[in-house]
Amino acid sequence: MAAVAAPFVVAVVLPSNLLGSAPSDRQWHAPGATVRIVDGETMGLGDRIVRLAGLSAPARGDACRSGSGQGFDCGTAATAALTRLVGGRDVTCRIVGQDGFGRGLGDCDAAGAALNKALVGQGFALATNDALRGEEAAARQASRGLWAHGVGAPPGWRVRD
Repeated sequence: MAAVAAPFVVAVVLPSNLLGSAPSDRQWHAPGATVRIVDGETMGLGDRIVRLAGLSAPARGDACRSGSGQGFDCGTAATAALTRLVGGRDVTCRIVGQDGFGRGLGDCDAAGAALNKALVGQGFALATNDALRGEEAAARQASRGLWAHGVGAPPGWRVRD
């Protein structure tokens, strides 16, 4: 009996955010002046942090090489791409879940431009779900963004099918 009651007691007593529930506010909005670009896949919307859902951008410090062999930080390049896409405009995100750190995962747009789709389509992030695979394939085929660097692209990108 105690084994059956214990999960119920834990679920009732513990705060819901400790059990991994998604954020309850499903639509987050921030005026452009309060949007902070943290990295190539993460933004601060006022006092909230949101990661773009369905993609993975290189981390700052990830090394890439240009066609001429010159090294550069591909994570910083992805961050700059997201900064250009937002361009100081208002951002709205539809929160679809949360990541392992409790940050909201969102499908976001800046003044109507779909940020998730654009970042992958411009070649600065990999698709981690089927919804964005077409954009990744098109960016790779056209050698856009980090795909333009072939063997100098981030190591994990070179093994993508």
